[in-house]
Amino acid sequence: MDYREKLKQMISERALKVADKPIFKLSSGKMSTYYMDLRTITLDPEGGYIIGNLIFEMIKDKSPDAIGGLTLGADPISYATALVSYLNKQPIKPFVVRKEPKGHGTGKQIEGNVQPGEKVFIVEDVVTTAGSSLKAAKVARDFGLEIMGIIAIVDREEGGEENIKKEGFDFFPIFKISEFLKISS
Repeated sequence: MDYREKLKQMISERALKVADKPIFKLSSGKMSTYYMDLRTITLDPEGGYIIGNLIFEMIKDKSPDAIGGLTLGADPISYATALVSYLNKQPIKPFVVRKEPKGHGTGKQIEGNVQPGEKVFIVEDVVTTAGSSLKAAKVARDFGLEIMGIIAIVDREEGGEENIKKEGFDFFPIFKISEFLKISS
């Protein structure tokens, strides 16, 4: 199976919403004529399987210790990749970055079996300006994790890649939004 092509088809059919005028509010606050609801794919058994395989193939030769990102968009992606990695006998641990430190107990902001010094990838479903990805990367770096790069399923091509590179991180999008839409500048 061509996982990338199958994922592209699933996104086109189920996750991409398009309107004539800007009716979709993005996490950046900006209004848009299109919205990519990737949770319809990442929280689907087949979608998770495909995404886990795609990302595992992207990173397995780089030997990361873990993969994670800001909850909730990154969670199913991290879990799917971790499961596929285990099935392939090259376990990559998942971890979760909370939006805020836990208000009780140990007050952790990172959940999972990761330790300072480990090499990790940050994942995200959709990158627009990369605010969520960069927040996760900052928390992970402050915890002592070594960021090997940021992976997105879809790059909306609205400055996220530039913001990620400006912070010194490599960026690995599976798709760019221009593969789904005709975008006029």
